Amino acid sequence: MPEVKLHKLRLQNFRNYALKEWEFSEGTLVVGENGVGKSNLLEGIVLLARGTSFRAGRIEEMVKWDGEVARVKARVTTENTVDLEIVLTRGEVGGEKAPKTRYLVNGVTRRRMDFAGKLVVVLFRPEDLLLVEGSPGERRDWLDEVLSGVDREYLRSLLAYEKALRRRNKILDLIREGEVGRTQLAFWDGLLVKHGTELTNRRRDLVEAVNQYWQKAGNNLSLEYDASGISEARLAQYKNEEVAAGYTLVGPHKDELIFKSSTSSTSSRSSTSNNLATYGSRGEQRMAVLWLKMAELQFVESRLGERPVLLLDDIFSELDEVHRRMVVGLTQKQQTIMTATEVVGKIGKMEVVRL
Repeated sequence: MPEVKLHKLRLQNFRNYALKEWEFSEGTLVVGENGVGKSNLLEGIVLLARGTSFRAGRIEEMVKWDGEVARVKARVTTENTVDLEIVLTRGEVGGEKAPKTRYLVNGVTRRRMDFAGKLVVVLFRPEDLLLVEGSPGERRDWLDEVLSGVDREYLRSLLAYEKALRRRNKILDLIREGEVGRTQLAFWDGLLVKHGTELTNRRRDLVEAVNQYWQKAGNNLSLEYDASGISEARLAQYKNEEVAAGYTLVGPHKDELIFKSSTSSTSSRSSTSNNLATYGSRGEQRMAVLWLKMAELQFVESRLGERPVLLLDDIFSELDEVHRRMVVGLTQKQQTIMTATEVVGKIGKMEVVRL
């Protein structure tokens, strides 16, 4: 199976980097103390892959404090070799108004939806280990990140849904204040149903693929998709409550994912399914996330027909020896870039880069 390869990365005025370049081999371990910029390096790679950061709340956070323009550039090989670049500003350069984000492929400006997905990555960071017990929004973010990376139509529907949701919520607030009538909702209701249905269907496909992978692997895990169905009828049903609240109460933005583990009873020859967020130990929750990441890798490979780049952000410091061996096994199958504060244990054939 062909692989996505990241050959070079260049960061300029990005986070703590004034100017820094790297070349990556099949396996690269970036070693450095906390605070030297290891996660910033991976953030730059993910930015090029998805078009958005996995940690910055605002674009301005990624521009170095004493710079006006940040540039993140990489050379990537899939079927062809392409140069990807994102240019970031605070909205002004040299006193003139400027776009905060520009996406370029081989020097040509593109829209985000036409840019994202040229570089395909799977990111695993310590925060992911809290995915089981974290907020529903974090689990929805995982769904969006995976699907946006492999399905341009999903990203298109996601952006359209989020835009319609913001507008509809604004109108609901205006209706509550008596400034506009309910007829103003009709257009946005239609958009929410159209794009929300698309999101729900694609999310359900992903959850089904995860469960199939887990079943074949023979573990006792399952992922339950609790979809907040959206339709014209449901929007009408909740309209009074939505006007009172000032925001939309149903739809994919209210979806939930539930991690479950089944236990068998030898006496009754039956099994029970437990919610890992409530009843799972910390070790069981972390194992579930590891299995989720393995399923994610498999899903991306099957959808794209090529292996993504695996990014591991200081993950070994959070894992015991058993879990570390599982992660090391993943690194042998595709290009891997990982960060750590020190070289710990066996990491396979990896080039070590020190910051």
